[in-house]
This record gives sequence, structure tokens and C-alpha cells, in this order.
Amino acid sequence: MSVIGKTRTAKTNSTQTRANRSSGVKRHMTEFALALTLLGVSAPPALAGLRPVETRVASSLRLADRSGSVVDLQSLKGQVVLVNFWATYCRPCREEMPSMEKLKARMKGKAFSVLAVDVEEDEADVSRFLKQVPVTFPILFDRDGATMDAWKGFALPTTYLIDKQGRARYVAVGGLDWNGDAAVKLVEQLLKE
Repeated sequence: MSVIGKTRTAKTNSTQTRANRSSGVKRHMTEFALALTLLGVSAPPALAGLRPVETRVASSLRLADRSGSVVDLQSLKGQVVLVNFWATYCRPCREEMPSMEKLKARMKGKAFSVLAVDVEEDEADVSRFLKQVPVTFPILFDRDGATMDAWKGFALPTTYLIDKQGRARYVAVGGLDWNGDAAVKLVEQLLKE
């Protein structure tokens, strides 16, 4: 699991460059990962890290994808949506990406979508990663981290399952196996509601 500090320097120092903010985030995430390793803590298996949230309408999510087209979560009402906040430098994010692609494939023909929201990275970094790990779901760009802040995210990856009514129902902090039977059953349960 990777952590993003709640106090972003961009909010207090508007002259600081995005590159400096990004390197600061990477430094904090590296320090946090090292601390977890020293404590013997590892990423949770399967869906151990998934928990229900107080059902509420999901926060706004309206971001550009890799082609520049704007994707709006509201337009996906009537579908179960997996919203994943991630970054290429986040090891658990990279590790869980193929399982999200496999889950999407298993749900083919059903009212299910995946939206992966890259937080505060350059498109070139994301493109390099996607050459190694290609996915068919939209990659959106939260260039300043404001969307993740609005969703109350504090770590990468953070993933929400949104029901067909557009309500946040579950959240996971840390990498998970989204292609496992537990995840598939949970998504299918939400599809039946």
C-alpha cells in the first residue's frame, strides 16, 4: 500500500512544479513502503482489504482519458463501476492492474465498467507502463490530485465499487486480486441489485 500525504504542497505553494510534487509523493510512498517492509506487513491477499462504506452517492468524477475525451461517472449510471486510483510508481497498483483487466473480461456483456484514474503523473510515464501492461478499460488523468482528494483517498491504490444507482458501496485500500472468485461474486451481487 502506498500513502499520499493529505497536505499537498501544491495547495500551499502554487509556484512549486508538478514534477517536484510528484517526486515528493514518490519519496513519501517509498518511505511508507520501507516502514511496512521493516514491520513485516505485506499487501492483503484476495479481497481481505475490501470493506463496505456507508452507502452514499459517489463523488463527482469527470476526467479526460488518454485520447482527451472526457469520461463522466454519471454517464455510467445503471452499471456497476470499479473506480481505481493508481500510479505507475506504485508497486501494488501495477500488480493489481492485470487482475482488473481479467475481471473486466469475465464481466463482458454485463453492465460493468472499470475506470482507472492515474493520480498526478505525466502521460508519457503512463504510456510506457501501458506498453508493458496493456488494458482495454479507460485510463483517466487526475493531474492535480483534486479528484482523489474529493473521493477522500489517501493511499494508492484505492478502489471503489460503485453500484448501478451511482452509490459508493465498497472501498479497498491496497492492491487486491480483482479476478478472484470473491471479487467476481461481489460484482455479480451488485449487478443483481
